[in-house]
Amino acid sequence: MTPIHEFSIGPVKLGGSAPLFLIAGPCVIESEAHATMLAERLALLTSELKIPFIFKASYDKANRTSIKSYRGPGLEGGLHILGEIKKKVGVPILSDVHDVSHVAPAAEVCDVLQIPAFLSRQTDLLLAAGRSGAAVNLKKGQFLSPWEMSNAVEKVASTGCARIIVTERGASFGYQNLVVDMRSFPILKKMGYPVVFDVTHSVQLPGGEGKASGGQPEFIEPLARAGTAAGVDGLFLEVHENPPQALSDGTNALPLNQLKSLLQKVMSLASLVRTWGNA
Repeated sequence: MTPIHEFSIGPVKLGGSAPLFLIAGPCVIESEAHATMLAERLALLTSELKIPFIFKASYDKANRTSIKSYRGPGLEGGLHILGEIKKKVGVPILSDVHDVSHVAPAAEVCDVLQIPAFLSRQTDLLLAAGRSGAAVNLKKGQFLSPWEMSNAVEKVASTGCARIIVTERGASFGYQNLVVDMRSFPILKKMGYPVVFDVTHSVQLPGGEGKASGGQPEFIEPLARAGTAAGVDGLFLEVHENPPQALSDGTNALPLNQLKSLLQKVMSLASLVRTWGNA
């Protein structure tokens, strides 16, 4: 088995024999009060369950289906909100960057810069993120095979960045559908970096509602359990206290009141998987 590079993002240890970690939060910052409320509730829950936690929220969703869709508060306002959450709640912060010009200011606030799946081959963006000093989460494009992600990893690593995460989020299967090939996880792990399973985006139906994406949230739990059993290092879950009212990706978000039960199940499974790995 390829050794996984171990590193830390704040208090969160990744790779090696580290416990399963969680990246979670709303798809987009809806307001400072809403994002802060979710960050506080997620931090409290993960502390109770002793799960390493990174808070995720986007300041700008530049790849929304429709021109009329809500994108977020934007770079300046969004980073201010994320900075306040980081100070108040005390958790590492992740947000995605869509443009090279956003990388430097985002890296001043965010502990992890995420490369969206649609941009996973954009060389200039990957190089800028690698040079930023932040950790980099590379989302695998829906159009890429898992082994092709070695090229994206190589681009970021060429800058000297060693804190790289590789995230699976499903592959396009015909029109407006995604599937997850469980073989992807051991293939991605061979690249030597922690592997995350973005469960909630994997149940998305891209563009499935015409002006927005649809989703099948009933499959979040079975996929989370399957990915955990396959040995992923972390899970990525977009959560919302009222998904039907979410301003982005509500159709594939996990209701906040279902998160504790899910985490209890996958943490038990993750502990067993790690025991097998050390046997």
